[in-house]
Amino acid sequence: MPHIRSADGTAIGFDVFGNRGPAVVLVSGGLDDGSENVPLAEHLAGDFRAVVYRRRGRGDSGDTPPYAVQREVEDLATVIAAVGGRAHLFGASSGGALALHAAAAGLPVDRIAVHEVPYLLGEEMLGAWRAYTSDLEAALDRDDRDEALRLFMRLAGSSDEQIAGAEAAPVWPALRALAPTLRHDAACLGDGAPPADLLAGVRMPVLLTTGATIDPHSAGLPVDFFGAAADVAAGLVPDARRVTIEVPGHVADPGLLGPVLTDFYLG
Repeated sequence: MPHIRSADGTAIGFDVFGNRGPAVVLVSGGLDDGSENVPLAEHLAGDFRAVVYRRRGRGDSGDTPPYAVQREVEDLATVIAAVGGRAHLFGASSGGALALHAAAAGLPVDRIAVHEVPYLLGEEMLGAWRAYTSDLEAALDRDDRDEALRLFMRLAGSSDEQIAGAEAAPVWPALRALAPTLRHDAACLGDGAPPADLLAGVRMPVLLTTGATIDPHSAGLPVDFFGAAADVAAGLVPDARRVTIEVPGHVADPGLLGPVLTDFYLG
């Protein structure tokens, strides 16, 4: 697995799927080291050079302190430079928020697709976000990774029973290793609301996709949580396209999402 060095010297690991066509860099969301994007990258590999990289603090990538969203934008710039100097972007969940930050910052990006960016609407949800970010900082400051994961899962709509099941599952240690990066995702989402000024500064075409149903693990969220957020965000982006697809959960089926992305990137 190759590595590159970001502007601050941090090592960033990445893999490329496919050897022809435009580059598409896939940006992972919360508690993901990039693995969730691999099936989608494999699907896109017939038409694109699909790049899956490990965001800083995840997998084999470093995490040089202090953290700032700008460092992650620099990471993306370094990845794009390594694969030819221009690329399309795909961002999943909070990775979509990072992709939009990168576009607004002027990175050499042609088209951007984001899936289910978890922007929050309404004072109740924004109040829950403020409480989450405060409690998350406190938990991670004392290195209580288990509590950090519980806080994230509660915010994402998981029940206490689902959280207990996750803690007992074999995947929990891997999630604990990623728990400190929840701070990174929170920083990418800022105050939680769709960032009007930032989105207005994204000048390239943006596709905002959501699934038709809520993930069963997010049953505590409003049924229109992702769709409503995407509708508001689409209204703020100058060149936005909005698509709802039949996907079973927050991690989209590449067989359903892949053709939508291919048509968008090649359109």
